[in-house]
Amino acid sequence: MRNILVAGNWKMNKTPGETVEFLEELTNYCKQNNHPEVEVMIAPTYLAISEARKAIADAPVLLSAQNVSMNINGAFTGEISASMLKSIPVDMCIIGHSERRSYHNETDSKIYRKLHVLLANGITPIVCVGETLTQRKADETMEVVIEQLDESLNDLNLVTGKEIVIAYEPIWAIGTGVTASPEQAEEVHSLIRRRLAKRFNPKIAENIIILYGGSMKPANMEELLACPNIDGGLIGGASLETEIFTKMIGIAIETKKRN
Repeated sequence: MRNILVAGNWKMNKTPGETVEFLEELTNYCKQNNHPEVEVMIAPTYLAISEARKAIADAPVLLSAQNVSMNINGAFTGEISASMLKSIPVDMCIIGHSERRSYHNETDSKIYRKLHVLLANGITPIVCVGETLTQRKADETMEVVIEQLDESLNDLNLVTGKEIVIAYEPIWAIGTGVTASPEQAEEVHSLIRRRLAKRFNPKIAENIIILYGGSMKPANMEELLACPNIDGGLIGGASLETEIFTKMIGIAIETKKRN
């Protein structure tokens, strides 16, 4: 049985001071409400990542970066390498987020390179895939998601399936307040798992956590987690307030207790 991963992507929010203040509350909650099958992760900005590591040192909270360079080192102004992230250290790193694809022209081939430099440094990649509203209306969702998966995971060999995480992000549902219905989300998550089973094998595919990343919040989290192939959320705005984020962790814990 896969764990539930409740992952907070803070994007360009919170100073180092605000990060520490938030994590004081979050770590206290997680220490008091720890469940072995529910993992909690936060992805602060690079500026706050070292302070975040200190703040969660003795707590059951994972640390993620929001992006990484596809290059090992060199003259790449403003970039952060996987080995630098390893030195913090971070546990995970988000790659291929729709905002990176849209605003920074990141392609599947770049995401492929980022995935491999992360794995070489012992960091778990969270690989994001998803379609635009135009693509969904044109009934191209399945084709787009499969292409993104195949190209991003090209030449990848997995031993257990726990080396990576996949996040399905319907781009039309990110930051819009619109959420894919559980049926819509599960349809794509199921497609992803079938494709992973074909790409690797069914046993490995069953071990891979697949997150939903389209405006998950307390009001819809329970019904989304009830879907057999949705293993948690890559959560944006709802992860910025402690009260809301801890409520979502609580929903995940109650889900596991019932199952």
